[in-house]
Amino acid sequence: MKSTWMIVAGFLFGLMGVFVKLGAPYFSSAELVFYRSLIGLVVIYGIVRVQGLSLATPHVASHLWRGLSGFLALMLFFYAISVLPLATAITLNYTAPLFLTLLITFWLKEHVHWRLIGAILVGFVGVILLLRPSLHPEQIKGGLLGLISGFLAGFAYLNVKQLGAQGEPEWRVVFYFTLFSTIGAGAWMLIHQFHALSWKTLPILIGLGTTATLAQLAMTRAYRIGKTLVVASLAYTTVIFASLFGILLWNEWLSPLSWLGIGLIVSSGILSTFWRPKIKLPQ
Repeated sequence: MKSTWMIVAGFLFGLMGVFVKLGAPYFSSAELVFYRSLIGLVVIYGIVRVQGLSLATPHVASHLWRGLSGFLALMLFFYAISVLPLATAITLNYTAPLFLTLLITFWLKEHVHWRLIGAILVGFVGVILLLRPSLHPEQIKGGLLGLISGFLAGFAYLNVKQLGAQGEPEWRVVFYFTLFSTIGAGAWMLIHQFHALSWKTLPILIGLGTTATLAQLAMTRAYRIGKTLVVASLAYTTVIFASLFGILLWNEWLSPLSWLGIGLIVSSGILSTFWRPKIKLPQ
């Protein structure tokens, strides 16, 4: 089943979150984004060179929008992972379908059906329940930035789907995204701070870059060749994998209210994906 590429991506994105959390004590969010993107850029460019593929594209504007929205979402997402439990941070990032549904609905000026309103409200009730136990100022900040990362990820998802509809292969989409993120994070590092590499941290960065790149390839392929609604639903397997990793590696047992919040967000995200207005993306 072509859509099951999203399960592979979900597992790899969960692993990526593990490496982000392992690297957070040694590097800033911008540095983690930089190394994650740089390693991905090298890997994708190597594939391009070996297979004799072309990087020429007539869809520069679409790649720029995907790069900008994805880069900003990634920066905020990595910060949220560094200060919140892994499952919490990833779930907040996966509010993207809720925001995307709202944007599409208002953009198309569609009549809003009560079941869609209900699904979105349930999702944001889940957000409230998920963040309610986080009373420390740093966690509240991380939670809000995690929500914003979900909002920006909604734009990135739309751009990925548009590029797929335009016939762009997944490796080209990932290449330009990693190129944009490498340049953006590198510029950020020049302005703020830079921490030296060591033999202790190098495996973390390699693991981060490798899992992130493979996850991007699997996700982009899933959206390009799979059924959109099925793929969007399977994307929430990342939350499951992240929850398991958080429990096994950091003993992150969330409260019953937090688990209820995660369940509501996942359920509403899937339902809003099925019930949102259908759009025809430009070719």
